Amino acid sequence: MPHVRKPILLLPTVVALLAAWYTAPLACAAEPAPAPPAAVAPADEPLTWIPWSDDVFARAKREHRLVLLDLEAVWCHWCHVMAETTYRDPAVVAVLREKYLLVRVDQDAHPDLANRYEDYGWPATVVFDGDGRELAKRRGYIAPLSMASMAQAFVDDPTPGPSVTDGMGAPVAAAHADGPLPAEQRAALLETWRDGYDRAQAGWGTVHKYLDADGLELAMLRAAGDADAAGMVRATLEAARALIDPVWGGVYQYSTGGVWSEPHFEKIMEVQAGALRTYAQAYALWKRPADLAAAQAVRKYLRDFLTGSDGAFLTSQDADVVQGEHSAEFFALDDAGRRARGMPRIDTHRYARENGWAITALVAYYGATGDATALADAERAGAWVLAHRAVPGGGFSHDGDSADGIYLGDTLAMGRAALALYTATGSRAWLAVASGAGHFIAATFQPAEPAAGALNAGFLTAAARGQALPPLPQRDENVALARFANLLARHTGDAAH
Repeated sequence: MPHVRKPILLLPTVVALLAAWYTAPLACAAEPAPAPPAAVAPADEPLTWIPWSDDVFARAKREHRLVLLDLEAVWCHWCHVMAETTYRDPAVVAVLREKYLLVRVDQDAHPDLANRYEDYGWPATVVFDGDGRELAKRRGYIAPLSMASMAQAFVDDPTPGPSVTDGMGAPVAAAHADGPLPAEQRAALLETWRDGYDRAQAGWGTVHKYLDADGLELAMLRAAGDADAAGMVRATLEAARALIDPVWGGVYQYSTGGVWSEPHFEKIMEVQAGALRTYAQAYALWKRPADLAAAQAVRKYLRDFLTGSDGAFLTSQDADVVQGEHSAEFFALDDAGRRARGMPRIDTHRYARENGWAITALVAYYGATGDATALADAERAGAWVLAHRAVPGGGFSHDGDSADGIYLGDTLAMGRAALALYTATGSRAWLAVASGAGHFIAATFQPAEPAAGALNAGFLTAAARGQALPPLPQRDENVALARFANLLARHTGDAAH
């Protein structure tokens, strides 16, 4: 599944104005045809992969090689298939060994690269020359014959292909940057948002069905005076319950085929946090038992599977028990049957960003239910992140090593989490953490020169430090930042926010 984003440039503005940003979950992409070969048995890795580094292009230039970036997700079925088939094919191995530097990156570990290439994943395959110029960007599974042909073609003629050149249009100029949108434009944008709703199946998105937490929040904010918006929420939450694992709880990432009944089984924290928050908000609004039950199922999964013994939250659980093999039969089993076959791999990284998402969701659940254990779990995770991920100046590192980069998403998510904890507990210590995060963002992620055009405007996704690929602003992060800064200014009275 591609990382779905509706090709409507006005929609983010709607969401920014009405307090909900519109996004689809990170997803695992696949070519619809031809069918891939069966996964092969594990064997010694035939290719040598190196980590991403700031000098990757300099090395490629010295060695007269191209660079192939395999940006994968550890929970992604099609990433596993491609690793076990395409990258073991003799023709592919031959050309890549001789002519390429091969870089494999877990997109969860590198938010700057993930945000840059999210529309091409996962997996995302990007080819560069030694100057760091993009030659190709490919989405999803690439069959061996196609990969061998593409790799050799850029060796023969290293000029950018259509996947790069087709996106080289002029930037869109920003408008109304210093004030609110006119009422007429706001109404038109709302209509665009409303038109994106699938009235046949419910939800936003027609080919791939997923729980769009922020789009649903917008609908709930409008529900009191908008019966249509209220109906959208209720219908979507009812349909999306098909994605809840009936055995372990938690939410499968998405369903294919334009229906809710064909799930792909990975469970990632962004989706769990979004679902927990959404069903909790709906229960607080309407007190429907079904919404409470859904929220409780996600809450249980987080406690049982994605919480470390130290209280910090983990990152994801794989879709596959055996990597590269579909797992529908596995997830049809009961608990004992599943455990007899094995456990899909859990990514035990404790990222600040994912912890912030989970904390914010748990606070929403506490607010809706009064369940004090949820608030205690949120505070425990928050304390762990403060102890293990805080950096000088009020920010947060991603994975405990600030040398790997400082990313906007971590400090933003933890700032929002701290503000949520403040509103739930009244502790001004949490408000100080949130305010510090806001000041750190302002000092760290503003570009030296504002980017041209609305598509590139805003705070950078990573602190600029001479990276091989300079960081860019990411739309959804900037919309979330605007919401956070607005609330922070109201709670602190600090106009700097």
